[in-house]
Parts: sequence; C-alpha cells; structure tokens
Amino acid sequence: MTRKGLDGGSFKVLTEESISKVHRTAMQVIEEVGFEVQSDTALELFAGAGAIVDREKHLVRLNESKVKELVDVAPSEIRLCGQDEAHDVILGGRRVYAGTGGTALYVYNPTANQTRLASMEDLRCIAGLVDKLDNIHLFMLPTYPNELPVEQVDVNRFFAGLDNTTKHVMGGVYTLEGVKNVIRMAEIVAGSAQALRQRPLISMIACIISPLRIDKTYGDLLVTIARNGIPVACPAEPLCGATSPVTLAGNLVVQTVDSLMGVMLTQITNPGTPVILGSVATSTDLRNLRYLAGSIEMGLLNAAGAQMAQFYQLPFYATGGMTDSKTLDAQSGYESALTALLCALSGANFIHDAAGLMEFAMTVCYEKYVIDNEMLGMVMRAVDGIKVDDDTLAFDLIKQVGPGGNFVAARHTRRFMRGEHYQPTLSDRDSREDWEAGGRKTTWERAAEKVKELLANRRYSLPDATRQQVFAEIEDIVD
Repeated sequence: MTRKGLDGGSFKVLTEESISKVHRTAMQVIEEVGFEVQSDTALELFAGAGAIVDREKHLVRLNESKVKELVDVAPSEIRLCGQDEAHDVILGGRRVYAGTGGTALYVYNPTANQTRLASMEDLRCIAGLVDKLDNIHLFMLPTYPNELPVEQVDVNRFFAGLDNTTKHVMGGVYTLEGVKNVIRMAEIVAGSAQALRQRPLISMIACIISPLRIDKTYGDLLVTIARNGIPVACPAEPLCGATSPVTLAGNLVVQTVDSLMGVMLTQITNPGTPVILGSVATSTDLRNLRYLAGSIEMGLLNAAGAQMAQFYQLPFYATGGMTDSKTLDAQSGYESALTALLCALSGANFIHDAAGLMEFAMTVCYEKYVIDNEMLGMVMRAVDGIKVDDDTLAFDLIKQVGPGGNFVAARHTRRFMRGEHYQPTLSDRDSREDWEAGGRKTTWERAAEKVKELLANRRYSLPDATRQQVFAEIEDIVD
C-alpha cells in the first residue's frame, strides 16, 4: 500500500504565538534591515513593484502590506506532474510527499567502503531505481555529472531524469542557456509549450543566499524561470551561528525572510508563477563551521518552516532524511529517520533530500535509496496516524471473542491487516534461525540485492520518437 499526499500537522514545534512572533520579526527585517539584490534585472523589478530601492547598495526594502500583497498572488497549492499521471503530486496545505535531492559529487560503494566521482550514468541509474521505489514520490536530480562542462550540465541532468523515470523531475540549474534548453526539451516531451504549462513535468530550484541576499546568477535565473511559467522552489540555507543567529528562532527568521524574497520576486516577474517556499536550514558544527545534514535541529527547523509556510498559505520545500555518516551504519539510520519524521509529521509538503544522501550531502549511495524507501514507508505510515471509528474500535468483535480469546481467524483481521500495518519490503523480521539460514545478511546487503534486481532490464521512459526529436533539436545531449 503506497501512502502519499497524506495530511500531516500532528507535530507542531511552534505555537500560534510563536508563529506570529517569527512573522512580525521577519517583516521588521524586510522593512528595516532590507535585502541585498545583486541582479540588476531583479532590482528593477522590485523598484517597479513599489519597493524602496537603494541602487548604490543594491538594497531592497518593503513594508508588511506590500509583502502580503505580493505573497497573496502566489498559488497556495501547485501540481507537479509525472509523465505517468499516477505520479502527479499536489503541494500545499499539509499534504506530505518525499523525494530525492542533492547535487552530490560522489557515489559510495558499501562493499568496497569507498567513494568515487559521480557520472551521467549514475544519474540514469538512480532515476531508474527511484522510478521503482514507491515511497519516493518525486525525483529531484541528486548528483552532478563530473565529466561534463558546466554548459552541458543542465540539459543532460534533466534529460537523464525524464528519460529514466515517469515521476516528476525537479533540479537545480546553473546557466541561463541551460534553463532555456531544459524548458525547450520539456516542451518536446510534454507535446507543446502549452501542454508543459498545463502539466509541468519539470520544476527548477533557484537558491537564495543566506543571509538576506539574492546574488546576480540566481537572481537572473529566478527571473528567467518565472517568466517562462515553470514551477520553481526558492530555498534558503541559513546555518546557525554562521549565516544566521545561532538560535533556532533567529535562524527561522532569516530562512523565512530569504525564501519570501524569492517568492515575491517570482510574483513581480510573472504573477501566479507556481512557486514553493523553501528551507535547507540547519545547524553548524561550530568547531569548524561545517554544515551539518543529520542534526536533530535540522529536523526542528524544517518542521517549523512547514508551519510558517502554512501560515503564509504557500507550498513548502523542506529538507530532511540526510545523514552526516560516511557509511551505512546506525548513525545513518537514526539521523535520516528522525529528521524525515519531524518534517513529515509537521505537514511539510515536499521533503527533499529524503533518500540516498550521506556525508554532508556530498555523497549518494544506491543501497541507501532502497533503505530510505523503507524508512519513508514507515514515516508515511506515522503521518497516516490512527483512524478511530466504530469499525476500527471493533467493540462488537471484542465482545464476540471475549476474555482469553484470539483474533487471528477473524474476518476483521483479514480485512485490516495489510492496510493498517506497514508491510516492509527490506526489513528483517525473521527468527534468528531463519536469518542465519538465509546467509546472515545485513540491511545494506539485502538492499544491494534489491538494487541489482530493480536495475535489471532498465528501459528508457521516453518514446523513441520523442528521444529522437530531443536529440535533433537540443544540442549537447550526451546519449
């Protein structure tokens, strides 16, 4: 039983009063401190929308009423589509989905306990793997193809996704020409420019630079994406004690301001652009100022970010499910599970980075995708909660069985046993005797077998005619 798009929100790290205080402080920052915008195009768009602009300092300030006016234009929910409609997701409210993420540079091989540089073939294989993992609902391009020049990266990464999975494909982008090529390619796959806007098969990410800055590159990219009407996430990555105050509340203020500025820029550029408030907020190892991907504080910050997104009635792109571990050990398991669970129970719409990532988001592991798929199945079962009605309370059955009886053979048990309880596909629940007879396999060894099984006889997702049209019209595609 696949669970997705369930309503979270049972976990609330912030009270209503706390949400109000964070909002008021964020508005103070936008109005009194201001926001640096290094893109001249973006700066002029803010000026034209009525913002107070200091062109010499590239500083933008807006009052709360103008912020509200611009944020209210953004859609409160957006549909991200797969080539197979069964994979469509609707982000907004408290609906919860999970997906990949990253742009990792390395791939970890647990058998050799070594890493290697990621390649285009890894992108293709991971897309094909994720296509068959039911609890991973969206495919965000997870690795960087080290063998390609940056000018070829955007179009080849998105092509690898579209050609190897029928799930929605999201990814970061690096060049303006790359953005244009990706959009044209997606129009070919969708059938037309209009068809792509009606059913967006791709979405993009344009990062805001914490604290309080839109740089030239991402500012220009964000404007280009919004002008083309492509769904876009605007995540910010404030780090406690480094690029934000060390306190979680102070970090949340910076994250809220940063991402809201991206949201507002999309709506000034093209009102109604499908945009996603985003957070990659986390804590910092203050011994060396290193980014931490598996801290419990990251889970708390992104759970709080989900509540702020719900306050602004915007879809939310959260971060959870990662680990700082270098191997598939207990740390890898508990860090991934705890951060993903906090985000999901808070009602975060799209938990990205929720599968496959390790080592400060620098590395992916094929086997971890399979392990995390199992973990996410359990997380989504927790989001589903406990249904309480006359049927599930089962008073009549309890009365019928009575003291000292059992419920094994009851029709009620057969009816509910699969849907009520998560059915693992990887976890070991055998007796020790059976486990030993089966080879005493560890979790990652069972996952490795599953990877081989799922990648056997891999096929392209795109029809041959579509692939040929893409090759004919788009330069720099590496087949």
